[in-house]
Amino acid sequence: MTYSPIASAKSDLRKVALARRDALPAAERMAAAETIATRAFPIAIASGAVVSGFMPLNSEISPLTLMRKLSDMGARLALPVVVSRGLPLLMRAYAFGDALVKGVWGIRVPPPEAPEVEPDVLLVPLLAFDRNGNRLGYGAGYYDMTIAALRAKKRVVAVGVAFAAQEVDEVPTTPRDVRLDLVLTEREMIDIRG
Repeated sequence: MTYSPIASAKSDLRKVALARRDALPAAERMAAAETIATRAFPIAIASGAVVSGFMPLNSEISPLTLMRKLSDMGARLALPVVVSRGLPLLMRAYAFGDALVKGVWGIRVPPPEAPEVEPDVLLVPLLAFDRNGNRLGYGAGYYDMTIAALRAKKRVVAVGVAFAAQEVDEVPTTPRDVRLDLVLTEREMIDIRG
């Protein structure tokens, strides 16, 4: 295995970022998610637009209240499903109340019979982000592949949802890393679209 300074820097940052996120008290995490959901969403959501969210894993911020708000505004929802390592995520239709099954890492996902959809807006989880729209995920590149594949087909807005404490000065990047358009935290909305 060859040494990569960027891979090493990302690995080190993942450990620090995960520890920082895990250290946030549960009540603070819940309050942050509620704060994000109560603010006006920064882009117009056309009726019937597809917004993919995610089921929070461990100490990730929960986008569920925000997803419910967007659904109430007329958005159709979707959730990501891991198909296989090295492939983009598959987005399946989801509505609150739908049955979910256990997916990779025990994450709840729509069952195989749920229709595949192509989101217009993606709510994206992360470990760390910077003000240039770079995000650090868990390292498999699922969201980078997914966003790139969708952007090759149509206009898609990628919105990081995070705690303000997850911001770092600079996320190390490689050419395969895809930038976010916006980041929502409990403190502010960061618009990177320029």
